[in-house]
Amino acid sequence: MEKIEKPYVIGLDLGGTNSVFGIVDTRGEIKATTAIKTKAYPDVNDYVEAAANALEPIIESVGGISEIKGMGIGAPNGNYYTGTIESAANLLWKGSVPLAKLFEKRLGIPVAITNDANAAAMGEMAYGVARGMKNFIMITLGTGVGSGIIVNGQLVYGSDGFAGELGHVTIDDSPSARQCGCGRKGCLEAYCSATGITRTAQELLLKDARPSKLRELAPEDISSLEVFNAAKQGDELATEILSYTGTLLGKACANFALFCSPEAFVFFGGPTKAGDFIMEPLRKAYDENILYVYKGQAKLLLSGLNGSDAAVLGASALGWEV
Repeated sequence: MEKIEKPYVIGLDLGGTNSVFGIVDTRGEIKATTAIKTKAYPDVNDYVEAAANALEPIIESVGGISEIKGMGIGAPNGNYYTGTIESAANLLWKGSVPLAKLFEKRLGIPVAITNDANAAAMGEMAYGVARGMKNFIMITLGTGVGSGIIVNGQLVYGSDGFAGELGHVTIDDSPSARQCGCGRKGCLEAYCSATGITRTAQELLLKDARPSKLRELAPEDISSLEVFNAAKQGDELATEILSYTGTLLGKACANFALFCSPEAFVFFGGPTKAGDFIMEPLRKAYDENILYVYKGQAKLLLSGLNGSDAAVLGASALGWEV
């Protein structure tokens, strides 16, 4: 007799660089993981095939596909309503990509998709520092800047599934504003993502003659991690780069608080490893710019979940609902 309840789901955190898969049980424990390089597959059909091949051994490790209820995907510009990725700036695949249907056909299980930052927010609400909160904003810092907005315990999808693209709010409307991958200029993402930190470092090194450990690197080899490592060693220029990033992020969050009065902002992703180098100027800028009626209300928190766990767990939550 067939079991009524299948004990596992698959969660996929699909990033611009890497794709991380996890098999998750009903208690929210990740039982097995695997990963592939997203950028290695310019053709989405090749990507799905490579993903299925990578998944096969971990699916077998939990008893086979018959034990998997469904799959949830967190992806840039993932649309929950349509099951597609729509013109994601940081992915090689252009236009509308029917990723949920492609995985359903290949794996033979139901699949749902949402924005990667929305998935991270769901994971944080279920398992992280936002557990028990019903109103918060998740800000994910990586190749880009994503956000997931939880209001009254529910994700905000909007009329078309694309609500909450806070990384593409304009923070610089000057003629010299940076070009963003989305096609607009001056987006928060162009300044406060890992890529944005690199761009800030490259620009500052050109116009500021102060000595810096970052000068030992070729400009194209500078990463947000290298900036953080230099700051930890007392490098003034690196510290200034992170302070600039945190200040811009704090000002932006002071504006974001106006439309939903969140209990907290939760920050997740590689650049958050810089800790107080970013968070202290962020808090200062937030407090200086927040409207007085909201002052002192929202907590500014770092995610307590490791690596891609928040996104994998959040994406997997969709797998139980399909």
